[in-house]
Amino acid sequence: MKYAKHEAKAYARETMRGIWAAALNPFDANLAMDEAGLRRNIRHWVDDLEIKGLFLAGKQGEFWSMSLEERKRNMTVAADECGDKAGTIMSISDQNVDTVVELGRHAEACGADYVVVHAPMLSFCHDRDEVLYNYYKYLCDRLDIGIAMWSHPDSGYLMEPETCARVAELPNIMAIKYSVPREMYVRLTQMVGDKILVSTSAEDEWLDNIEELGWQLYLCSSPPYLLQTANDRRMHEYTQLAFAGKFAEARRVRDSLNPVREAIRSTKPGGKPTAHGKYWQELLGQVGGRVRHPMLELTETEKAATSAAFESSGLLL
Repeated sequence: MKYAKHEAKAYARETMRGIWAAALNPFDANLAMDEAGLRRNIRHWVDDLEIKGLFLAGKQGEFWSMSLEERKRNMTVAADECGDKAGTIMSISDQNVDTVVELGRHAEACGADYVVVHAPMLSFCHDRDEVLYNYYKYLCDRLDIGIAMWSHPDSGYLMEPETCARVAELPNIMAIKYSVPREMYVRLTQMVGDKILVSTSAEDEWLDNIEELGWQLYLCSSPPYLLQTANDRRMHEYTQLAFAGKFAEARRVRDSLNPVREAIRSTKPGGKPTAHGKYWQELLGQVGGRVRHPMLELTETEKAATSAAFESSGLLL
């Protein structure tokens, strides 16, 4: 651990800046984890695209399809490959709290910088504030590593800003990935100030959030490595322009990516987001690979449509 538990908030404020991406996990033809492929992708993301940190073993990484040992190995490989060149935040999310703690302790041991824990499913529970506060307190009491909250619709509800602000008082809560409507994350940002880092995964809102909310962190999804190549780093470019206060220039660069965003949006089947992302990676020369059940693979027709859209999107390879 590079910091003490009580230093988690300050350490995150100092080190979590810029673009952090959520990694898709490559699985080979036999659906085994492709460790060499993951390492190759990480080298490209960090060295060529200058992505500042990676979110591992999350929803993009199909964590729900992986065994406990696979999840631990996923963390270990990523932490080793990132080394001191990029930060890491490991998803230790699970409905079983003992599994969450076990994964958290592994993250601490393998050299991860932070962990992230999504809000649990709470069947039949409608008064959630005390439940959620005590859930995160339980984890904070047992882990020393910095913990990010994560609220998204897949839990069946969204954490209210007031609940998030209360949880933010816990000593090693240092961030939140807040996948909610904009008015909710604006309100939370105003409530917590500099206490924790607030972010959302919507890339098309990132520039506005730098300018209007003073955000320093994009946490996290796949656009940082799907919208960019070694020769075309427009997301990185508009981010740096925005950090420099050159917002008009930043908007021009951001908006120039609209054809790429539309190429992805228009060809992504509603039931196959992960397979589509991995195929787009392959078109970019990255390692994509297969998806695990229950996710579905693209058909040849869907691949052809995606490839045609990719070719006309204007991305420079």
